[in-house]
Amino acid sequence: MRGIEVGFRAFNTIANTITVNYRSILNYFINRSTNASAESFYAKIKAFRSQFRGVRNIEFFLYRLTKLFA
Repeated sequence: MRGIEVGFRAFNTIANTITVNYRSILNYFINRSTNASAESFYAKIKAFRSQFRGVRNIEFFLYRLTKLFA
């Protein structure tokens, strides 16, 4: 009986995820557009941020970020 309960819990999680994100999901099928460019940009920012750990001057960090990626 335990396996059945876990299965239903997983199904509810998937159903909730689809309900929350259905517009984005449909947008892909209607326009064939994804957020891949945004994810790529986020990965670049994350890599840049990892190079400068312990940044004390946030304003300068943001300035550098805008000059490199804007």
